Amino acid sequence: MQHPTPFVLHEDTGCYQATRELLPAEILDMASFIAMQTFIPGSAISNVADSISTIWHWIGNRKNEVFIALFLDNKHRVIRVEELFYGTIDGASVHPRVVVQKALEYNAAAVIFGHNHPSGVTDASQSDMNITNKLKQALILVDIRVLDHVVVGPDENSHTSFAEKGLI
Repeated sequence: MQHPTPFVLHEDTGCYQATRELLPAEILDMASFIAMQTFIPGSAISNVADSISTIWHWIGNRKNEVFIALFLDNKHRVIRVEELFYGTIDGASVHPRVVVQKALEYNAAAVIFGHNHPSGVTDASQSDMNITNKLKQALILVDIRVLDHVVVGPDENSHTSFAEKGLI
């Protein structure tokens, strides 16, 4: 059964009101999501640690795989972070056409990809490497650079950066 929207915003006061009883974990997840939405736009991603932190805070605790993209301007400031594809506990289908469309829509000069491995094993799989290469080839045709692809696990310290491993 699908629950109704958990919050209603009262525009006159700017306050949210719960429409049903919420578990503490749900409240924390939503608070984290709202905080990331307000924090990200305009922030510069100046090193791998910045991208790892951003991606982990966005999707690190998800129970299913989520594939996101950080769309960046030519100074590597975040234009937008968007969750593009959702999957099961061990995979998500990624479509290069959609990624290219979004990158062009946001007028991105560069992109950093990220996805989570709920299992906690953050080693880059062969399919991770294959899709990264496909995305890189598709985006190079429209002059958009792929700077990194980060795989995160549920533990904040478990991650793999393709850039750090020399895979980009």
